[in-house]
Amino acid sequence: MIRTLLLIAFGGGIGSVLRYLTTVLIQKYYSNIFPLATLITNVLGCFIIGILIGISEKNNLFSTDLKWLFITGFCGGYTTFSTFGFENISLFQSNHLAAAFLYIGGSILMGLFAVWLGLFLTK
Repeated sequence: MIRTLLLIAFGGGIGSVLRYLTTVLIQKYYSNIFPLATLITNVLGCFIIGILIGISEKNNLFSTDLKWLFITGFCGGYTTFSTFGFENISLFQSNHLAAAFLYIGGSILMGLFAVWLGLFLTK
């Protein structure tokens, strides 16, 4: 149990740092009301988890420890659906309804597509 928690914490720490760096990079080149950095992070995170699960299932290459480290830890630390919820509430509260609905729809549809694409590319 302790080993599993440490693997998840280590992977989550790396994922969280990369999530921050992704946001810094995107905000360097894009500044607008639309939360593009979180959208890109969520879609990329969904793509990565699709790839990792696809590789794991196809080739049975991942041990349980690697699944905890990369899938639960890294992907869990990298993706940002709690931020997603907060940003949508903020958009609604500031009457940016079109941006909120675009953000919600884009995140869900592109995230689902990215997971499917990751799985498809590993088959």
